[in-house]
Amino acid sequence: MKKIKLITSILLTIIIVTACNSNKEIIVFSPSGNIFAEFELKNGKPYYRIVKNNKQVIDFSRLGFDLNEKNSFNENFMIKNTTESSFDQTWEQPWGEEIFVRNHYNELTVELQEIEGKQRLLTLIFRVFDDGAGFRYVFPEQPNLTDFEITDELTEFSLSEDLHAWHITAYKGEYYENLYKKSLISKIGDTVSTPLTIETDDGQYITIHEANLADYAAMNLYPKHNSTTLKVDLTPWSTGIKVYARTPFATPWRTVILANNLNALVNSRIMLNLNEPCKIENTDWIKPSKYVGIWWEMHLEKSTWGQSEKHGANTKNVMSFIDFAAANNFQSVLVEGWNYGWDGKWSGHGEQFIFTKPYPDFDIKKITDYATKKGVKLIGHHETGGSTVNYENQMKDAFAFYKKYGIDAVKTGYVAKLLDGKELHSSQYGVRHYRKVIETAANSQIMIDNHEPVMPTGLQRTYPNLMTQEGVRGQEYDAWSRDGGNPPEHTTVLPFTRCLAGPVDFTFGTFSFINPVYPQTRVQTTLAKQLALYVVIYSPLQMASDLLENYEGNPAFEFIRIVPVDWSETIIKEGKIGDYVVTARKDKHSDDWFIGAITDENERNLRIDFSFLDKDKKYTAKIFKDASDAEWKTNPYSIVIEEQEADANTIMDLYLASGGGAAVWIKAE
Repeated sequence: MKKIKLITSILLTIIIVTACNSNKEIIVFSPSGNIFAEFELKNGKPYYRIVKNNKQVIDFSRLGFDLNEKNSFNENFMIKNTTESSFDQTWEQPWGEEIFVRNHYNELTVELQEIEGKQRLLTLIFRVFDDGAGFRYVFPEQPNLTDFEITDELTEFSLSEDLHAWHITAYKGEYYENLYKKSLISKIGDTVSTPLTIETDDGQYITIHEANLADYAAMNLYPKHNSTTLKVDLTPWSTGIKVYARTPFATPWRTVILANNLNALVNSRIMLNLNEPCKIENTDWIKPSKYVGIWWEMHLEKSTWGQSEKHGANTKNVMSFIDFAAANNFQSVLVEGWNYGWDGKWSGHGEQFIFTKPYPDFDIKKITDYATKKGVKLIGHHETGGSTVNYENQMKDAFAFYKKYGIDAVKTGYVAKLLDGKELHSSQYGVRHYRKVIETAANSQIMIDNHEPVMPTGLQRTYPNLMTQEGVRGQEYDAWSRDGGNPPEHTTVLPFTRCLAGPVDFTFGTFSFINPVYPQTRVQTTLAKQLALYVVIYSPLQMASDLLENYEGNPAFEFIRIVPVDWSETIIKEGKIGDYVVTARKDKHSDDWFIGAITDENERNLRIDFSFLDKDKKYTAKIFKDASDAEWKTNPYSIVIEEQEADANTIMDLYLASGGGAAVWIKAE
């Protein structure tokens, strides 16, 4: 009997070693069969690749981790089990760039086990869609791995070609507020943030990002040895550890969009589909809106956030904004600088903020009672100065304080290089904090506009009270940045990079282009382009940022008054990243369409067909476009407003001036 047991044990060992050392390939196809992801165990090390239309996009790339105490978790594996499944469901968004989203994929689950030592378990899940793929790691609950630390995630994206990519640096600059650069992958030369969008030589696009970032560090990328292999770099804690974890534990999804054109790229919903379904049972209180606010005037130093003779958040001033909002189809008014904590140096000293104590000249009851009578809501403001501990200690009371006065939307801010003086915004620490804010706000029925955030990864599907986020070099840079403002090409890059991560609170709508306090800066657009941006850059909360007096009597302001913020369909009609964009969107609540066309520093003539319109309807197109003499440097305010009949057969010629644009309201008759 002992001899039989010994022989059985030897045979089992041989089988296990053979399973480890032989190359095991497993493939999962997309529903249409045009894309597949392949997993392979090469001598016990896990790899994957992605192929589209029989062309390799991502060559075999490493998977795995280094854990605490230089403990590798990327080799000596055997495949314990594999399973495959399919899923096809259409779900409805409470708000978005379209109403319905189809979630259709094939899934492969690969369960791995170490053949030596502690025989720990690691699971990989691949989901392949018709427009790309996502994969994640799962650490199952197991006796030999409970609490652990990730010191490095070894995931790589080995691009098969050296292609051009649009990127911003990950650690130089703050809050993702950088200008995008274009370079070959091998020449990136730095660690960059995602989404990273790559252009192929045959006019297709690859975007690498992540989905469902929860209790983990944000993913950055760098070219390994200046090659076309992009290596994951997780934002670390101040300790140097990347992630603290306890089994069972799942990482975010690593996502790869594979799009045939820019329209397919913008309309990919892989990231949203890889997040959990909505956890808010009743979303009726979540309302997209346009807003004006007490904010831009501080950038112009017309008023102050802190107490002074020029304090902006005073009762009289706020009520004048409420009057303007009520008269001009704005649902909300943002008020910054209303609470104690702004006096003196506050950036990096957020412990002084009190979120339930208004300044003496801000009568919140009088203001909110007046707003209610006018049919307008206030958007509250919580600047934390980076002190998350102070904010979390007050957060429930702060939300309750707002709810008492009928305020159900809050703009949060984290203006500090580090959170609580030591942690990076996109570290696991920051991710945990932002998630706590969103969940606490949801429980209080509060909508959030998050500034200085971690890069969005689709959390708005799970918690649609997360309306919009900054995480971009926005309009405020046109008021005070040392380099003069955002160059004209900036907003022609964003729809295909930052905007792919989620809604953007860019805060455009500036009609006066030079700040007399910082005359070296200016808004580097024409007036028509400011209008077009409301269609091109998506957010369910959209601000008209300028001083109210700059809108009064200006006929161009009509477009901002009528443009919606919630859509049923989105189409990229034309575009080239960094050059120009033409976006068409259909209003969710009518049959009207809107077009936004913008260009970089080069003037151009565009011909736009209206084939997206209902063939059985007639329309009137109201056009707000650059005049023939418009130019962003010398004559930015020159605009032509005209009307014409339109239908599905219409072809419209549009002239876009240097730094210019055009906005079109296509009203159904």
